[in-house]
Amino acid sequence: MANNEDISGFNDLAVFLDICETGGFRKTAQRLGLSPSSVSERVKRLEQQIGVPLLTRTTRSVSPTDAGRSLAERLLPLYAEARAALKDAASSQAETRGLLKLNVTGAVMVDILPPLVEGFLEKHPGVRIEFVVEDRLVDAVAAGCDAGIRYGEHLAQDVIAVPLGPARQRAALAASPSYLAGRGRLRHPSDVLDHECIRLRFSSGAYVLWEFEREGEALAVDPQGRLVVGVDAAAAAIDFARHGCGLIYTFENWLQPHFDSGDLEPVLPDWWTNFDGPRLYFSRRFMPAPLRAFIDFVASERSK
Repeated sequence: MANNEDISGFNDLAVFLDICETGGFRKTAQRLGLSPSSVSERVKRLEQQIGVPLLTRTTRSVSPTDAGRSLAERLLPLYAEARAALKDAASSQAETRGLLKLNVTGAVMVDILPPLVEGFLEKHPGVRIEFVVEDRLVDAVAAGCDAGIRYGEHLAQDVIAVPLGPARQRAALAASPSYLAGRGRLRHPSDVLDHECIRLRFSSGAYVLWEFEREGEALAVDPQGRLVVGVDAAAAAIDFARHGCGLIYTFENWLQPHFDSGDLEPVLPDWWTNFDGPRLYFSRRFMPAPLRAFIDFVASERSK
């Protein structure tokens, strides 16, 4: 028979690790369906068993001590894997069920991910999906997500990446016919320095770089932006270009509908750059059933 003290110790450890994830007693209490006093009591009991303080408590915040941080860093991956195993057990029916939480860049939310998700949800009606949309490069699993979708992210050793969407994409330069009629057409990428430019900026503060290449020549241009728009509002930046406010540099697939309508014209198309399409990345140790089903669905779509 299992020792009750061992069982309570594992329960207390789970509470401590959850606090390290949520950053607070109250959030953990809400997440686990416990009272804040019960959460505090369990942490105190764990600290007494181990013999060292694990958390530093103030009236405004809770943070791990050096010993607590070291313990959490070693055990959190195992804790996440255990939760994934429990999710798998709950999903071990004929129908895949559960929550799939994805950390994604907003770039894939425009026209790449929606049709994939629509088909996936139709095939797996028991799965729910939550998107955490941000342009920062993050560890998706450490951020509490099952997987991430990014462009060209440097991957950790135990992370797998699979292509999602188009294998190759292009960055394009465009402007409205009225703008080009009034300001003249460009002959070389360096000419953008003499034009009004609409720049996109990441939440980190860095601008989206304007890169060009042709016949072995590559260069990057950093024009001053009269209009600066966050990448999450790229659609608004494109609208500014459609209304004659200047040049815009962004994904060709975002601009193509406006090329087709005539609202925008390609600028210097011989200089547009190619880059790898987005990838779905995930830990080889963390594979809940909804994520496994999504990976299989992406692979089947790419094989068509």
